[in-house]
Amino acid sequence: MANAYLDHHLALLKHLRTILGALGEAEQVPEENHGLFLERFDELLVELPKDPVGAQYLGQDLICQVVHRYPQIAHLVPRDLLWFFGGDCLHFMPDEELAMYQQLDERRFEAEERGEVFDWTREKQLLALPEDAPKH
Repeated sequence: MANAYLDHHLALLKHLRTILGALGEAEQVPEENHGLFLERFDELLVELPKDPVGAQYLGQDLICQVVHRYPQIAHLVPRDLLWFFGGDCLHFMPDEELAMYQQLDERRFEAEERGEVFDWTREKQLLALPEDAPKH
């Protein structure tokens, strides 16, 4: 996995971790299981850079749990993380969004094959533009 791609998703995970931590501090969730959940989330943050492929299942499990356990913040889970971890996370994405992410991945792979830098955020913005909008 390319470092910029992985770094992008790690930054999103860290942001989500901040939100989850704030939920506990605001006492909006029962503490008994929340602390253990945050420990597992922290484990993902440590393991993902070391073994991106091996950490995929843990990430998929945790992201799905965020949606189910914390419905009050489900809308704050970055869509990029749903795509990145895939599997059951993809059930939370509509077909149109899945198609857009598939296109993004294809563009990323093509850029990597050519040895070019791929700006995930910029390309995602370009794909989100209406068909008739100028794409510079």
